[in-house]
This record gives sequence, C-alpha cells and structure tokens, in this order.
Amino acid sequence: MAKGPRYRVGFRRRREGKTNYAKRLKLLVSRRPRFVIRITNRRVIAQIIEYQTDGDEIILSVDSSMLRDSGWKGDLNNTPAAYLTGLLAGKKAVEKGINEAVLDIGLKSPVRGSRVFAVLKGAVDSGLNVPHNPDVFPDESRIRGEHIAGYYGSAAERFSEYEKRNLKPSDLPGHFDEIKANITG
Repeated sequence: MAKGPRYRVGFRRRREGKTNYAKRLKLLVSRRPRFVIRITNRRVIAQIIEYQTDGDEIILSVDSSMLRDSGWKGDLNNTPAAYLTGLLAGKKAVEKGINEAVLDIGLKSPVRGSRVFAVLKGAVDSGLNVPHNPDVFPDESRIRGEHIAGYYGSAAERFSEYEKRNLKPSDLPGHFDEIKANITG
C-alpha cells in the first residue's frame, strides 16, 4: 500500500466497487428524481429516488415480488417480469405526480435489449417520461416471454418451478398479457 503525505485513500464505496461518483454527480446535477433499476439474482427492483443533503430519499419502490399480488406465476427476474415491474413502478409514479425522471442503472453495463431496458420500457409505456433511445429496448417477443416458451420444448425439466405454480412456460405469453391488463386496468 502506498504511503506518504500525498497519498489519499479513495471513498469506501468506490473502493468496494459499489458507487461511481462521477456518474452519480452527473445524475444529481440534472435536479430530477432518479429512476433507479437494480437486478439481483432473484428479483428486479425499481425505485424513484430524490437527492437530499442528509441522504437520498426513496419516494417510490417497486419489487418484482409485488407482481404476485397481480397474479404473476412466472419467474421474478426474467425479461417479462422486468417489464411488468417497470410498468407497475411507472404507474405508481404517475399516480404520485412524478412525471419525469432520469435513468440510473448503477454499475451495470448498458447492453441493448437487456432486462434493465425492459424495466425502462415498462415505465415509459405507463407514462413516465425518462430520456432514452428506443433502440435499446428488447423486442416485443422477448418482453412477452416467447423466447422462454420456445426454449421449453427442448429443456422441459428445467421448468419445474413454473409447473409447481401451475403455469406451463408455453402459456407464458398469454399469461403475460393477462397480468399486463391487470396492472394497466
């Protein structure tokens, strides 16, 4: 480890790889709420966060496990669940009077068609104004889960969790449309 009077230890969250302070500063300069998207191994989290001098304030938080209340039987961290989570978050934000935000994906790499952008598409479709490029959104077939239904034929043994919840993966696109109607209706 370096020593001497000119050596300066970096911020702890930067050393741990949790925060990119240069990116955070650019987001805070906009003075708009941040639409924060985090994807874990089991679920998708979408939050609207405002900067406060004594710490960020979470105005709204939606977790993909809340989709179970709407009747969702599928996985909680796949592309259809990510879209529905964004749709639910955007709907709740508009109901609270939040009409615009800036996207904050943290340390995730912005990959075109990824689940992060599926969440963004759901929020935009519900009426939340977030600056974006429509080219980054996943295809409509992936959002509906048709790729999962197609994979089911070749690897049915991998879908035991779906069958425990009384959902055949081949029925996932229809189930998605039903839940989307529940959320928007």
